[in-house]
Amino acid sequence: MYYIVYGLLYIISLLPLGALYLVSDFGYLILYYVVGYRKKVVFANLRQAFPEKSQEEIKTIAKRFYKNFTDNFIEFIKLISASPKFIAQHFYGDCSLLDSLYEQGKRAQIQLAHNFNWEGACVGVAARAKQAFIVVYMPIGNKVVDKIFLKVRSRTGAVLLPATDMRNAIIPYRNQPYLLILVADQNPGNPEKALWYNFFGKPTPFLKAPESGARRGNTPVLFSKFIKERRGYYRIIFDMGEENPGALKEGELTKKYVQYLHDFVSEHPEMWLWSHRRWKWDWKDQYGPIIS
Repeated sequence: MYYIVYGLLYIISLLPLGALYLVSDFGYLILYYVVGYRKKVVFANLRQAFPEKSQEEIKTIAKRFYKNFTDNFIEFIKLISASPKFIAQHFYGDCSLLDSLYEQGKRAQIQLAHNFNWEGACVGVAARAKQAFIVVYMPIGNKVVDKIFLKVRSRTGAVLLPATDMRNAIIPYRNQPYLLILVADQNPGNPEKALWYNFFGKPTPFLKAPESGARRGNTPVLFSKFIKERRGYYRIIFDMGEENPGALKEGELTKKYVQYLHDFVSEHPEMWLWSHRRWKWDWKDQYGPIIS
């Protein structure tokens, strides 16, 4: 089944990007107007984040989000057969900070978010990075889909490590410079083991693991975001989040990330993944303090 599905997607990926965007436009119409895919969740999240905006403004952001959402999948399919030149032209940015870390022989974390198009950005940076480019991912339940995602994500040299066994899987890379890529806005599975912050006016849990690993190894942490300059063209930005996380108290590093994410989403609300239930957990006393 894998070879059949992958073969069909490969053939589709050979189409020009302009033709594929026609499919994306149709998909947007179906998802937004016909199926209403997670529409209640999207609108509830947007109203939570932007109570000052009118219903028309919320609706405009939602429509732009759905367009980016379908573009994200179409661009992922295009990556199946995209040439190195295509990838470099469509996912680009200043990697001098990564080069500097490599020259110093340092490992680093890169914390990013579900910011369109994170799939293409990772493929693009992996092709450019001089050090090992290690992406921590959550395995997908469907084995065929999981195998396709692994193949595309690793096609420019990225190493994929499952989050379920990351501590053991990373051992072979511990004695060399590497970049550890973490999608740090994931919703924690256990709210009691999370760090809590006020995020867009509501107590929100964030994963402890990225900060814990960085503090334990005093590993420099970069934050990253992707700006859509025009359809299909993304500028990748790296900012130094913290050079010396081992000197910080618990919660301080994640607080910096939360602020970074808040600033980005506030400026580019249509570029974040609003269809996931980011506020599914309600804070309780036993979860610990809300860090301010």
